[in-house]
Amino acid sequence: MHPNTKVLNMVQIKRILNPTDFSESSSEGTKFALEFAERFDAELHLLHVIHDVSTQIPDFGMGLAFPGFAEQIPERMQKQEEAAIKGLSELTPTGWSKDHSVVMAVKQGQAFVEIIRYARSHHIDLIVMGTHGRSGLAHALLGSVAERVVQKSPCPVLTIRPTDHEFEMP
Repeated sequence: MHPNTKVLNMVQIKRILNPTDFSESSSEGTKFALEFAERFDAELHLLHVIHDVSTQIPDFGMGLAFPGFAEQIPERMQKQEEAAIKGLSELTPTGWSKDHSVVMAVKQGQAFVEIIRYARSHHIDLIVMGTHGRSGLAHALLGSVAERVVQKSPCPVLTIRPTDHEFEMP
C-alpha cells in the first residue's frame, strides 16, 4: 500500500463548490468539478455571483446623470438572476443530476466574498474553480477572484488554468 493511500482514505469530500462566471475559463473548472463530484459521490454546488451594481452608484447627482437608473436595478437584478439559474442548469450533462445531487445558487455581491460565505455556510469540502490566467497589468488592475478565494477559503481550493494559457516568467 502506498504511504499516502491511508491519508487519501481519510479525506471526506461530501460537498464540492464550483463557482462560475460562465466564461470559457470557468467551464474548465466545471469539467473538473463534475468529475470530482462523480468520483467522490459528492454533492455538487454550482454558484454564480452577480456583481451588485447598486454598491457602485454614487449617491450625489446620480439622478441627474442617469434618470431612472436606480429604480430599474431590482428589475435588472431579477432578470440577471433568472438568466444565471438557466445558465447553471445547463452546466451539467443531460441526465447527470438524476444520479447526482446538484444544488444551484445565485448570490449578489463581490464574487470572492460571496464564494467564501457560501463555502462556510454550506460546509463545502472542496472548491473547484477556473482561473482566467491573467498576468501582468491585467492581473494588477483586475485582481484575481481565484487568488482571493485561495487566500481566504475555509477549505482546499483547486484552481484550473485555461488550456491555452502559456506560462510567463515573472
